[in-house]
Amino acid sequence: MSVRAWTFLFVGLTFGLYLFIAWRARVRDTKGFYVAGQGVPASANGMATAADWMSAASFISMAGLISFMGYAGGVYLMGWTGGYVLLALLLAPYLRKFGHFTVPDFIGDRYASNAARLVAVVCALFVSFTYVAGQMRGVGVVFSRFLEVDINIGVVIGMAIVFVYATLGGMKGITWTQVAQYWVLITAFLIPAIAISIKLTGNPLPQLGLGSQLADGGMYLLDKLDQIHTDLGFKAYTDTFGGTWSQANVFLVALALMAGTAGLPHVIVRFYTVKNVKAARWSAFWALLFISFLYLTAPATAAFARYYMIDSLQGKTEAELPTWFENWSKTGLILWLDDGDGALRYSNGADNEVFRFAAGKVFVDGESVPLPTITAGHQQWVTSKGSEGKDWRPLMREAGLSGPDRDIIVLATPEMAELFSWIIALVAAGGLAAALSTASGLLLVISSSVAHDLYFRVLNPKATEKQRLLVGRAVIGVAVIVAGLFGIFPPGFVSQVVAFAFGLAAASFFPAIVLGIFSKRVGTVPAVSGMVVGLSFTAFYIIACVYGGMSPWTFGVFEQGVSPQGIGVIGMLLNAGVTLGLTYAFPPPSQEVQDLVDSVREPEGDSPAVEIETAPEH
Repeated sequence: MSVRAWTFLFVGLTFGLYLFIAWRARVRDTKGFYVAGQGVPASANGMATAADWMSAASFISMAGLISFMGYAGGVYLMGWTGGYVLLALLLAPYLRKFGHFTVPDFIGDRYASNAARLVAVVCALFVSFTYVAGQMRGVGVVFSRFLEVDINIGVVIGMAIVFVYATLGGMKGITWTQVAQYWVLITAFLIPAIAISIKLTGNPLPQLGLGSQLADGGMYLLDKLDQIHTDLGFKAYTDTFGGTWSQANVFLVALALMAGTAGLPHVIVRFYTVKNVKAARWSAFWALLFISFLYLTAPATAAFARYYMIDSLQGKTEAELPTWFENWSKTGLILWLDDGDGALRYSNGADNEVFRFAAGKVFVDGESVPLPTITAGHQQWVTSKGSEGKDWRPLMREAGLSGPDRDIIVLATPEMAELFSWIIALVAAGGLAAALSTASGLLLVISSSVAHDLYFRVLNPKATEKQRLLVGRAVIGVAVIVAGLFGIFPPGFVSQVVAFAFGLAAASFFPAIVLGIFSKRVGTVPAVSGMVVGLSFTAFYIIACVYGGMSPWTFGVFEQGVSPQGIGVIGMLLNAGVTLGLTYAFPPPSQEVQDLVDSVREPEGDSPAVEIETAPEH
């Protein structure tokens, strides 16, 4: 069977499984729709949390970033796993004891203010839509290559599947679907990593294969990568803190990812779905264990991919190019723009001939240039030896499109290593599982933020269960369309976009939640002011740097400008500073709120977790 046939088989079977689970787990009340009836076992919730959190960024893009960044790429491993330690220790058990549906619900009741609730709703929507953009981009990448359909059609198919199982089953359906998606994605990630490790180094454990000699008895893999990188003008693969990734930026991005993980609404809400506080703690343990299977393998996958990619391309003529390159070049995510000598050259210099295409990035006379114009025009330039057509390499370099798209690395690696067709197809199914599992969780956060926190808690407190479910499902429909537009017009690499979402979460939610749990003195005005300042500053900085051409600021402290991916730390500090600075200028919370905070901080066993129906304002 061909790769395409295997892909149709695996994708069809997994999509059918997801829809079957959603149908069996369909719900008819808001408690089931938003928190799965609070009856999910800790281990199953851990799997669902792992799938919810290991998005397209983790599965598709993280290893690609490490592959290109080398040592500095470890910032994503440290940040995204370290955040779970913060979440397990500082937030999860306390939030479960509050017994609320959503993060804005907690913010609104803890700070006894609908204004605080509305600010939290805006923050949740901002973070969730930023995050879901990366997921839909991942869905489009998989469909465009493996099913050979237009990337826009692929995004629409993914939208339809998510819409069906998110609206049918709500959190209950999503939870059990994510359990299935975890096993699909982890199997799809580990099998090719083990197979490639055996083929390349003779070692069945990818983590050991990373530090092993190549199977031909020559150099160690990492030494070989260092040599290749320096020969091609890149910094050595294992070099620390190079280029734009200074030590300060690595620290700031890691911390932003950690605090962002602990403040992400779609991750936090998973701890409302278990039975009690003890189960919430165990959920965090199981989630981190299940996540570690992928995260401890990603650096090896990244190194294997980097070696195979360069080794299979460098110096090759058109007739010698591998099949994987021909397949992926159809998507525009990797291109060869020859200088006329007929031999492909990939480097970090002006002689580089490997590029990628991104819609809306290359302009001539103020108009965006489509991919066919670039490829046809450049081929004409090569064929005519410069007398006709156009050399597009300078414009592609100017647009920042040198090198292949990072998001193809994990998906293309099995093809680079010439593994069996069914393994290549399994990776495609795993990438879709990773993207769709997170997208469904984010859509539910968007739905609950509007339908529960805005519609029910502010606009129509007398709404019936039927009305609330109808609004919740309608909001998912609208959110799916917006998410699809993000997938069709993606703002960047999957991991890059997702990292922005983590920075926004760190700058908005993290201080408000931590201070809301551990300080009885912080009141409404300080908390709302802090969230507004943190979110506004961080959003401004990211948009200005990424889309407005602003140079990153050094703040008079750092040698290099702070990366937009790490600015969430500065926003978080501003949030905390404004909140604490205003705290003693405003009255403390009411005695009822202070008593609620005390009860949440009591040790396990002294008081039960609050039931949603009996929580404040219910």
